[in-house]
Amino acid sequence: MNVNFASVATIPLPENTEAVIIRPGPDQRFSDEEFAQFCAQYPELRIEMSSEGEMIIMLPVVSAGGKRNFKLTGRFFIWVEADGTGVGFDSSTGFTLPNGAKRSPDVSWIRHERWNALSDEQKDEFAPICPDFVVELRSRSDRLATLQEKNGGVSGQWRQARLAH
Repeated sequence: MNVNFASVATIPLPENTEAVIIRPGPDQRFSDEEFAQFCAQYPELRIEMSSEGEMIIMLPVVSAGGKRNFKLTGRFFIWVEADGTGVGFDSSTGFTLPNGAKRSPDVSWIRHERWNALSDEQKDEFAPICPDFVVELRSRSDRLATLQEKNGGVSGQWRQARLAH
């Protein structure tokens, strides 16, 4: 399937829009290669892919959300370093989950033995591994069902949280 992303359309979005979903057509899905090409072409976008092969473009985080995410990432880094049993990742990291979805949680953690079992090539892609633990901050516009759908096989529970200001 060839998809031309060179054309850019400006469309008004309803208030409280969570994301823009791009579907290639009925009974079609974007391939992993097309997803990677799109991400490379638009590195400034926050892009995920559903298990159905739909591209999900998330809207920019509002300032208050960025502040909460910054606090979360700092606290998470301190925990990962103190714990020492795994590696931590921030929200710019994408993983290929067992259901085929490519997701980027706000923070995530993988045990050393699982991470080290991946090849260097796999680590340089959307690693085909489901994190052992993730945190996804829930904003006012996020629907709980949408966050829960992102699970994709995480062995620990996904946590939705709102940090205090």
